[in-house]
Amino acid sequence: MPVSRRNHLLQLPDADHFRSLEWIEKANASVLAIGKDYASGLRIPPHSHSRTQLWWARCGVVLVHTPGGRWMIPPGHALLIPAGTEHSAEMVSDVRMHSIYISAASNRADRPLVLEITALVGSLIDALVGAKEEVSSERREQLIMDLLLAEIPRLAERPLGLPFPRNQRLATLCRQFLKTPSANATIDQWADRMGISRRSFTRLFRHETGVSFVTWRQQACIFGSLPRLADGEPITTVALDAGYENVAAFTTMFRRMLGAPPSLYLRDHSS
Repeated sequence: MPVSRRNHLLQLPDADHFRSLEWIEKANASVLAIGKDYASGLRIPPHSHSRTQLWWARCGVVLVHTPGGRWMIPPGHALLIPAGTEHSAEMVSDVRMHSIYISAASNRADRPLVLEITALVGSLIDALVGAKEEVSSERREQLIMDLLLAEIPRLAERPLGLPFPRNQRLATLCRQFLKTPSANATIDQWADRMGISRRSFTRLFRHETGVSFVTWRQQACIFGSLPRLADGEPITTVALDAGYENVAAFTTMFRRMLGAPPSLYLRDHSS
């Protein structure tokens, strides 16, 4: 069965968004491909799909919220959203999005995953979104879909998901931290703000998020830096504002998490 495509500029999110949702749910094609442009600051309300979604930020940065965490989609990456997962989204910058909806299998995990898009997968998605009916054949589309579905499980996961606690007091601290992330924040400072011991805090934090405070802090600092870097702010400014002593320390952490230094990362993923 051939892929179905829809391509347009999203101006009025409420009406057009829910029309798109209806189209996705009613379509019979096994794979749907949609391309949209979103304006910076636009918010998409909470919703879910009966299909697995691969949401690729062709350019721009998207912040996706789920009940269990927040997920950053920077340029050159995609968020794999399992079927039935409620999520909302906020455009951190102007965004060009290409999205693939898969009705069968290919659920790589039971939680959202940020995946780095390879040149091959990007070309396959572009082909599905941009193909014209009059020059495309059903056989060609099926071959593209088959190869895309075979390649998705091979994509590298990147740690751009940030688990969020259900504990309201702790969640408040996490939200405040995301507004002004700092690599210098300490366990003792957070424990004091919650009025509990260091040991109780570390236990609570790991129980609520599944990771240590130090790991979460590192992820949150990189998480918060991506939109600023995508906006063209100097790496030095972003690094120092995040509490790193120098650019080298920031670059080391950035490379450890994303596999490349900030300069190369942005150069490779800004087009």
